[in-house]
Amino acid sequence: MRNAFRVICMILVCWLVTGCASMQSSRAPGTDLSTLHTFYVQKLPEDDGSVVKVISDRLNAMGYQSTYGAGEHPPKETDSIVTYQDRWMWDITMYMIRLTIQIRDGKSRAILASAESYRPSLERKSPEGMAEEVLTEIFNPKERK
Repeated sequence: MRNAFRVICMILVCWLVTGCASMQSSRAPGTDLSTLHTFYVQKLPEDDGSVVKVISDRLNAMGYQSTYGAGEHPPKETDSIVTYQDRWMWDITMYMIRLTIQIRDGKSRAILASAESYRPSLERKSPEGMAEEVLTEIFNPKERK
């Protein structure tokens, strides 16, 4: 009886610790993202260049024109500026636990749409998988799996 109680407690603790993956998104009222074709992904100062490239590459794979760089202003006029925040955790290896992407107007920099993916250790995805998940939620929210 005691062993069964311990096993149940261990399972309960593991279940509570693992958490759940989540996806949140929002879009400014009246926003039509189908009018956007060119994007500039603004690199974070602390990014080693890998996350900004993953986001830009994913936008290109989705059929958009995307460039990236460290400057606050794009080198040429674009429809939209993409900003992001990534958070990493350690659990045997480093993994991305959270990725938030904002699509901003190219001129006013107002946020047009935003989405965030949160994936704890047991439900982790690669940075490429997280970028695909977040960008799919922004541009095609009904196609999310």
